[in-house]
Amino acid sequence: MNRFENIERSGHSPRRAVVAVAWITILAVSLPEIILREMFHHVPSEELRVALPVGVSVAGLALTFFWTSVRRLRGFFALLLVLVASQWLVYTRITRLPLLQSWMDDTSFTARMIVDQSLRLTVTGIIIAALFILKKKASAFFLTPGDRAAPVIPVRLLGTKPTLRWNVFGRNLAIFISLGTLAFLLIAGRPSVDVLPRLVPLIPVIVLTAALNAFNEEVTFKSSILSVLVGPAGRTQSLLLVAAFFGFAHFYGMPYGVVGVLMAGVLGWLLGKSMLETGGLFWAWFIHFCQDILIFGFIAAGTVALGGS
Repeated sequence: MNRFENIERSGHSPRRAVVAVAWITILAVSLPEIILREMFHHVPSEELRVALPVGVSVAGLALTFFWTSVRRLRGFFALLLVLVASQWLVYTRITRLPLLQSWMDDTSFTARMIVDQSLRLTVTGIIIAALFILKKKASAFFLTPGDRAAPVIPVRLLGTKPTLRWNVFGRNLAIFISLGTLAFLLIAGRPSVDVLPRLVPLIPVIVLTAALNAFNEEVTFKSSILSVLVGPAGRTQSLLLVAAFFGFAHFYGMPYGVVGVLMAGVLGWLLGKSMLETGGLFWAWFIHFCQDILIFGFIAAGTVALGGS
């Protein structure tokens, strides 16, 4: 049993205020853009996209200095502020550099992926630096492979047995989730066999992009948030919060829409569960990597695009 499981089983009940404030925060930073675009057909400005989560993060951080019950969420609000600030810095300032502008104007799949993943990796690097300040060591925010054969805590809904271990469960999840993603992509993209020959030269780029994207998203949207929430909110609620955060972030991603949110949310919960139970990132990264190979393969083929367009 690792120390993250001990938090849940120690008998400590997270304060209702902590859980309520954490949920309000996740919803406040995730839903406004979706509501504005889907209900009012208004695309918010870049300034509003930044101002709202920054305001929520700053207000939450200030609240922890005045409300004792939510003081343990200070790390969560600090990390959220770093995440928003780093994304603003990278995507509104660094992207304006002339060299990057010339790469971004290149419409080839390889150029677009190199730029996109470089920017994402920069954000991830800032998040990792912040986590080292908050958590002191890599294992405290799951930046280790972990015990790949750790026991799986049974979940009745999944039908998992007490004897099941992650070296089997993780492999099976990678297969089934990838097959589900493939089915969604085939329905959404309806690719032609004619695109296969032009995909072959892009395989190294697809694999590298999938590996980097899986790492970036697992650290930025899951292991980081999970590590600062599991203590104050407990295992069950922290997993649900991470699932919601990751799910809503995919409304305009791939898969997209409500289906994308549900798929990404369930995936976020399962991969967060793997982190808590193995104490590391390996299975979360590997399962995500397998799924991303398919997604980026279809994007390279030009049959699907982010947001379903």
